[in-house]
Amino acid sequence: MSKAFEELQIKDDFMFSVIMRNPKFCKPFLERVLGVKISRIEYPRSQETIDLSAEAKSVRLDIYVEDGEETVYNIEMQAVTNRNLPRRTRYYQGMIDLNILEKGKDYKDLKKSFVIFVCAFDLFGEGRHIYTFENRCIQNPELGLGDDTTKIILNTKGTMDDVTPELKRLLDFIDGKAPEDEFTRELDEAVQSARKNEKWRLDYMTLQMHYQEKYEQGIEQGIEQGIEQGIEQEKRQSVMRMIEAGKLSLDEIALYSGLTLEQVSELEKEFQPA
Repeated sequence: MSKAFEELQIKDDFMFSVIMRNPKFCKPFLERVLGVKISRIEYPRSQETIDLSAEAKSVRLDIYVEDGEETVYNIEMQAVTNRNLPRRTRYYQGMIDLNILEKGKDYKDLKKSFVIFVCAFDLFGEGRHIYTFENRCIQNPELGLGDDTTKIILNTKGTMDDVTPELKRLLDFIDGKAPEDEFTRELDEAVQSARKNEKWRLDYMTLQMHYQEKYEQGIEQGIEQGIEQGIEQEKRQSVMRMIEAGKLSLDEIALYSGLTLEQVSELEKEFQPA
C-alpha cells in the first residue's frame, strides 16, 4: 500500500527526487558523498528517462546532473532491499554512456561518471556506510582500468566509523533520525515544505494511480492466463478420459474436443503405458 503524500520522507523515492532536483541541496549532497568541492551542477533533471530505441528497455533516473568538469552524476534512492542492485548499477552505467554516444559523440567524449545508490539497508552486510567500486586489475589491485566510471552504494544502516561526520549525519537523517546540523535541518525543512506543495501532491497521486493501473492490469492478465491454462487442462483431461474409454476413434475425439488429430495422437501416446 502506498504512503499518503503527507507521510513521505526523504528516503521515499518521490520525495528524494523532489528535494534533489534543487541544486541548493543536490550539490552539497554530492560534495558530502564524494568528499570534493563541485563548482556547479548543470541542468538537474528529475526522473529523466533514457530510451534509446523501441526495442531497448528504458531507464528512469531519479536524479541525473552534470557539473562544469565533464562529469555526470546519477543518484538513486533504494528504500527496499533489492539483491539485483549491482546489476542495475551496471545497466544504468551502460545506458548513460550509450545515451551520450547516441547524441553523436565519439567514445573518447564519454564523460567521467558516478552512479550512486542510497540504500536504507546494508546490501553487502559488512556494516560500511559507503561501498565504492571501480574497475581494477585482479592481479594488481593498484592498477586501475582508467575508464572513469565509479559506482557507489551508500548504506544508511552502517555501523563502522568509515565516513566523515557530515556524511554520517546525512545518512542518519535519511534513515529517519532527527537532523543534527545545518544541512540536514535545511533538508528537513524542505521535506516539510514539499508536503504542502499541491502540485507535487497531484503529481504524486497521478504517479500512484499509474502504478495502481499497471498493477491491476498485471492481475487481470494473470487471471486471464490462469483461466486459459485451466481450460486447456480441463480439455486435456476430457480427451484423456475419451481415449481411456476406447469408444471413439481419434478422428471423432478430435472433432468433439476441437483439437487437431496430431494433438489427440500425442495425448494417446502419453496415455499408452510404457
